[in-house]
Amino acid sequence: MVQLTSTQVIPNSGRLTVETIEIAEQTTAIRCLDWDRERFDIEFGLQNGTTYNSFLIQSEKVALVDTSHRKFEELYLEIITGLIDVNTIDYLIISHTEPDHSGLVKNILQLAPSITVVGAKVAIQFLENMVHQPFESMVVKSGQKLDLGNGHELEFVSAPNLHWPDTIFTYDHKTSTLYTCDVFGMHYCDDRTYDENFSEIEEDFKYYYDCLMGPNARSVLSALKRIEKLTIETVATGHGPLLQHHISEWIGRYQNWSLEQAKTEKLVVLFYVEDYGYSEELVRAIAHGSARTDVAVELVDINSAEPQEVREIVAQAAGLVIGMPPQHNTVAQAALNTILAAVHNKQAIGLLESGGGEDEPVYPLRNKFQELGLTEAFPPILVKEAPSKVIEQLCDEAGTDLGQWLNRDRTIKQIKAIDSELEKSLGRISTGLYIITAKKGEVQSAMLASWVTQASVNPLGVAIAVAKDRAIESLMHVGDRFVLNVLEEGKYQGLMKHFLKRFAPGADRFAGVKTYAAATNQSPILAEALAYMECEITTRMDCGDHWVIYSTVQTGRIAQINALTAVHHRKVGNHY
Repeated sequence: MVQLTSTQVIPNSGRLTVETIEIAEQTTAIRCLDWDRERFDIEFGLQNGTTYNSFLIQSEKVALVDTSHRKFEELYLEIITGLIDVNTIDYLIISHTEPDHSGLVKNILQLAPSITVVGAKVAIQFLENMVHQPFESMVVKSGQKLDLGNGHELEFVSAPNLHWPDTIFTYDHKTSTLYTCDVFGMHYCDDRTYDENFSEIEEDFKYYYDCLMGPNARSVLSALKRIEKLTIETVATGHGPLLQHHISEWIGRYQNWSLEQAKTEKLVVLFYVEDYGYSEELVRAIAHGSARTDVAVELVDINSAEPQEVREIVAQAAGLVIGMPPQHNTVAQAALNTILAAVHNKQAIGLLESGGGEDEPVYPLRNKFQELGLTEAFPPILVKEAPSKVIEQLCDEAGTDLGQWLNRDRTIKQIKAIDSELEKSLGRISTGLYIITAKKGEVQSAMLASWVTQASVNPLGVAIAVAKDRAIESLMHVGDRFVLNVLEEGKYQGLMKHFLKRFAPGADRFAGVKTYAAATNQSPILAEALAYMECEITTRMDCGDHWVIYSTVQTGRIAQINALTAVHHRKVGNHY
């Protein structure tokens, strides 16, 4: 039953709501609903807003599990002071220190200076640098317990790298509630507290996993193993609905997706420095681009990784990415030396600046890797200011290039593995030739497409198959808009040659091509196209190595009414 609700509208932030509900005995969820948020970090273009969930356990001792985003400061503090005298809170449990969950820690410490902050060792270290004031703390490890009285015995479970290095779970043995912060969450804003609307939220659940948890599949599997013997009646997530109705299904999906990811032949390890410049943001963008090429990716914080861990994971890696650490960080310098000692000449390497102002120089380190025989997957990415969406897209495309390079042998092998009858017969399905162009804010991209067909009449709709490792894929999600440019028979060779060439990460796909902006979505229309249609994506279907994207057609024009569409004929069906 909802006990308290408070709402306000903040300019440039949209509608914010905070509501509380009792989810178990002596346990209250404080749900901060961000209805209008459109983007969350690099990875997420949000369709359904998001929530930030905090929890209050009131027994003989009182514990607050996580806080909320700073934008909820006024609403959150109004709600929590209405629930309890904040000075009576004994413990503030930090699942991890990402600002969307710990943004109000400083406020709580000011209201309750005697509170004890509970977290992993790394979390306490991070908080000391965040709040700039002394506080009581308790460092906990996996398996350690905290007794709140009346049966509320809290057990802590280490879950590093999900998706921050300091993540812990908290399990309440009295209520069988597992507090997981980001894990099993999703960016979904809804009045419903729980996951009864399974079919409505499963796509958001998968999208969230792909962006945040998939890059650390091995860490996911380790965390799942640590909780497998727990009886879980509620999963109290940090984002989205709490899980109660389909817990075994949700956990099973994490297990299956992570096993599949971890089995992938090629592994890319991305090293970053937590809380320095834009290191993690940029490395995650590269990881996102690599992950779409069906390679496994693992993020490692240089500051918290043990030397033996660094040596072992470098030995397993086919590709390495390093966000440059600060020059005077002795721990990071030791980690770089460990990496240099462990690499071998069959690996690919990519380097980028972190933009922290004191970055280790890129080029001397680049020379060392080249001397050791490593292949440079992409040119060094230089960051001199806060990354724009263009830089983020450059990183994403660099990650895709890295993954494609690592998979080159497998791709060639697949092309050569031709079933003389099946593959050749499938290749006889002829299609047209098209250029897909898309623009979102500052970022734009394009691709040559042939797997295109009209899919409906009412509404007018088209279906397009887009390979998961295409750079444009990040601009082709539900709600995004694009232009379908139709190429003309006998006049398509120039455009086809241009858009088939390999572009460097971040390169302008439209340099030298005459275009003008679409009226409804600003995507480039090719002046030489036979016809064009402006489209909006409504559905995506996972079809193995491709997404089939269904879009409604908003408007269109044709340049030559009697001209014909260029046709693409293939000899075999296992490649374009």
